[in-house]
Amino acid sequence: MKRQRICIGLLSLFSASVAFGQNWTEAQLGSWTKVTNKGGKTLGYSTSSGVKLITEKGFAFKDLNKNGKLDKYEDWRLSVDVRAKDLASKLTVEQIAGLMLYSKHQPIPAAAGGPFAGTYNGKIFAQSGAKVADLSDQQKEFLTKDNLRHVLITSVQSPEAAAEWNNNAQALVEGLGLGIPINSSSDPRHGTRADAEFNAGAGGAISMWPGSLGLAATFNPELVHRFGQIAATEYRALGIATALSPQVDLATDPRWNRVSGTFGEDPKLATDMARAYIDGFQTSTGANEITGGWGYHSVNAMVKHWPGGGSGEGGRDAHYGYGKYAVYPGKNFETHFQPFLNGAFKLKGKTGMASAVMPYYTISFDQDKKYGENVGNSYNKYIIHDLLRTKYKYDGVVCTDWLITADETAVDVFLTGKSWGVEKLSVAERHYKILMNGVDQFGGNNESKPVIDAYQMGVKEHGVAFMRNRFEQSAVRLLKNIFRVGLFENPYLEPQVSQNSVGTAEFMKAGYQAQLESVVMLKNNEKTLPLTKGKTVYIPKRFTPAGRNFLGMQIPEKLDYPVNLAVVKKYFTVTDNPAEADYALVFIQSPNSGGGYDSDDAKAGGTGYVPVSLQYADYKAQGSRDPSIAGGDPLEKFTNRTYNGKTAKTINSSDLAMVTESFARMKGKPVIVSLLVSNPTVVREFEGQSNAILAHFGVQDQALMDILTGAHEPSALLPMQFPADMKTVEAQAEDIPRDMTPYKDALGNVYDFGFGLNWKGVIKDARTTTYKKSGQ
Repeated sequence: MKRQRICIGLLSLFSASVAFGQNWTEAQLGSWTKVTNKGGKTLGYSTSSGVKLITEKGFAFKDLNKNGKLDKYEDWRLSVDVRAKDLASKLTVEQIAGLMLYSKHQPIPAAAGGPFAGTYNGKIFAQSGAKVADLSDQQKEFLTKDNLRHVLITSVQSPEAAAEWNNNAQALVEGLGLGIPINSSSDPRHGTRADAEFNAGAGGAISMWPGSLGLAATFNPELVHRFGQIAATEYRALGIATALSPQVDLATDPRWNRVSGTFGEDPKLATDMARAYIDGFQTSTGANEITGGWGYHSVNAMVKHWPGGGSGEGGRDAHYGYGKYAVYPGKNFETHFQPFLNGAFKLKGKTGMASAVMPYYTISFDQDKKYGENVGNSYNKYIIHDLLRTKYKYDGVVCTDWLITADETAVDVFLTGKSWGVEKLSVAERHYKILMNGVDQFGGNNESKPVIDAYQMGVKEHGVAFMRNRFEQSAVRLLKNIFRVGLFENPYLEPQVSQNSVGTAEFMKAGYQAQLESVVMLKNNEKTLPLTKGKTVYIPKRFTPAGRNFLGMQIPEKLDYPVNLAVVKKYFTVTDNPAEADYALVFIQSPNSGGGYDSDDAKAGGTGYVPVSLQYADYKAQGSRDPSIAGGDPLEKFTNRTYNGKTAKTINSSDLAMVTESFARMKGKPVIVSLLVSNPTVVREFEGQSNAILAHFGVQDQALMDILTGAHEPSALLPMQFPADMKTVEAQAEDIPRDMTPYKDALGNVYDFGFGLNWKGVIKDARTTTYKKSGQ
């Protein structure tokens, strides 16, 4: 009887094979095999991973866990929800802990020194004989030992190298455990190289677009949506399936050093831009769609930073201990939710909402009305569990910002731990508190042990069943974001296809056009602009003093032309003698007085706290807030962070001299100022010595030349107010948008939100009608 059943079973299997036939074919592509299912999903697997195929009803599936049968999570015919839940149930605690990690920054190849250093067989890359696309020792360790599957990619040598690294990394993890692929991510990488000449046929170099403020200055959500589509295509060609963007914090304090990464200060504009950006990144269409708008061109968007980080007291930033407190003197906390609730969580596209959210480092001071905690946002149960998860029903991935579970070592160091408000907890206790709030993932943490320790704490308090359920809850959320973009079926790339898919002529042209549309003309006295091509121009050199970048690395001083003269010479004759010039072109940047903390002052016995200035001349704060609203740090012996009576010095004060000296030397001939804007700027100091002013947010020099010579008419609008003076900056509330007195120039124009000029004068169109009235 038993033998008869076996025979019948074999006969049935044979009959099924004959009935359904083989609907798939294989092709070898370098180190991996491509499987094409006719009428089904395309698969990719590595010849080195040990993965084999399973056939059912004529279709091929990957046997990722190598058990010889088709599990639900391996079946691409099933829904993402079913697959993610099945796989989560099969994972060990250690494997889920690895999913909860998000790696530290990974350049390809690894750097020889500094914070992002790595080795190859114990040697730096240059001495190792390794290939560019090889995995570093550190990458191999966290992928194998710690089960990490979310990798933050920074610089790559080329799209081809990025694709090859992706294939090497995916082949490694495909052969481990249950075969979970890597979900690589990136911070925004489409910024411009100012000195690069536009070349639509460049190819291979990623397309260049204005920064977030520049995108906002177009006041054109459709343009931002197109950017998202193009950026997503290029990301996927690099093996990147998650964008650590957009940054939708309302830049309600003009002094904040992250204003340039936002869509400005206006809630409605930021909301519309957030929605368009995420729809562009996440939505796949046509043959690229898998289901529900998700697919092979989709990139998960991690919107940041909940609940908004733009109201740091005094404009200080929470990457540093001296800027850990966000304050709300205008009682305007909930306004900062708008780009999330009405934008990122209410998309027009089928994906519905941003797939991930990152809370900011800040302590949202005295906003926890339920538990009374003043702790960093990821640690705050009220802000994460009660608001984000419960009241607003967000069920995507929540990932902490980087390094928040590590110990603080100094209040003024960028790469230090940022465990604001929970400094007395152990590292494991910090992880546990975060997990219990409903956070799923830990940014910048390559090690799984603290997560496993947190699990054991939960077992002691709540039991195994409770903690297993809590871990699986996060695992399902994290796995959905990998399934939806098709990585379980095929995480591999064809390097030459990647090389040809990045920086195409179409993408380069679209990015350059967006740059042109992002430049704001603030002043054009007596129609100075456009200039006549071929005339002679004087361009003063720009002095950059020695200093340190945001990572603390030293920058040498230099005196050099602030633009690419080779580009300028295609439009004008350049001279160093103002007497010979028809015009002076002066290229300056927003004042930079630092982040509001002076280490030398602290070492000399002071508090260290100084003003953040938006003017070039020295600024002495008079009548500023005293005492501060918030304060306190384990490394400080005081809580009053006032800077009243202190002076801020701007490190690029020589930029102002470039304008005033050029004005004097030109003896009445036109002076045109190009201002690279990182923050709202007090232009009162130089507006009277300029005939025309262009404000931009990061564009190629060539784009400025095209506007200066009339090849393109200015059309952008200010995405934030430019203050009349520092007095109005001090008087504004950190949490309220558009509450400054804007600057009025000699021609009577007011540099308010939504202001901009074209050749005819002040722009008034559908954009200004829509947005200028939105106010607060």
